[in-house]
Amino acid sequence: MRRRRVSPVLAVLLALAACTPQQDADTSVDSLLTRIPAADRQAAPDLSGTALDGGRVRLSDYRGKVVLLNVWASWCGPCRAEAPELSQAQRHLAAKGIQVLGVDTDADRSQGRAFAGDHRLSYPSLYDAGGRQLVHRLPGKYLGRALPYTLFVDRHGRIAAQAVSGLTEADVRTLTRPLLGEKS
Repeated sequence: MRRRRVSPVLAVLLALAACTPQQDADTSVDSLLTRIPAADRQAAPDLSGTALDGGRVRLSDYRGKVVLLNVWASWCGPCRAEAPELSQAQRHLAAKGIQVLGVDTDADRSQGRAFAGDHRLSYPSLYDAGGRQLVHRLPGKYLGRALPYTLFVDRHGRIAAQAVSGLTEADVRTLTRPLLGEKS
């Protein structure tokens, strides 16, 4: 019988993927957000691959929009709570230049597809089994320590902020307002 090794990437993600704790009522999302001044922003890696619906998706295809790169997994409770909020944000804010792009880190694509269907996600999600692409391409300081986490990518394709908690539509509106106001 052959013994299977757990990939180091998967081991790290499993260790870190305890999901974020529920926010206390008096904890603002701003306290769980790291903003990056425009002069200090790094280019986001051009993540690309197959979306859960089978199509192709590439982060750079959304250049000119403010992108919420939301990292999730189907088994994560806070991810389940956040998904409908992000779908509403996508529907209500797309015309203003906002694009939500999910990154499903489930080991099995069928789990991510079921999650997307159950929650009627209104945005595409890149399938990234175990977060391998994220771990290899994203600078370490931007890797979340728990799920969900969201990177805000400005209109120029640079990482502008990171939220390490679930977001509501109201949070998305508040957090993207300054990025939408920046000159293109």
